[in-house]
Amino acid sequence: MSYFLYKFVPRPDFRTTMTETEAATMREHVSYWQALADRGTAIAFGPVADPAGDWGVAILEADALQDARALAAADPVVIAELGPVDIYPMHNAITRRWRPGP
Repeated sequence: MSYFLYKFVPRPDFRTTMTETEAATMREHVSYWQALADRGTAIAFGPVADPAGDWGVAILEADALQDARALAAADPVVIAELGPVDIYPMHNAITRRWRPGP
């Protein structure tokens, strides 16, 4: 397995100007990524508060770049064309060690 950074960049004022249709798509987007997190594919995901305009990021685990791209292609924000998505391989990613619960 390899790690990939997923970056979704909507228009800079998206958070404050999204339409009701876009807001519905964003709810689907969050559900999509939550399901990937529940399966262990998405390690972390969420919005990034960039002063130039918010954008979204996810760290995901996949066998290959083509698999990561397939996950991105199925994302509701990609299907709705709400902004570009880039996928970057994370060569030699270091992750935290699993720690058993209390």
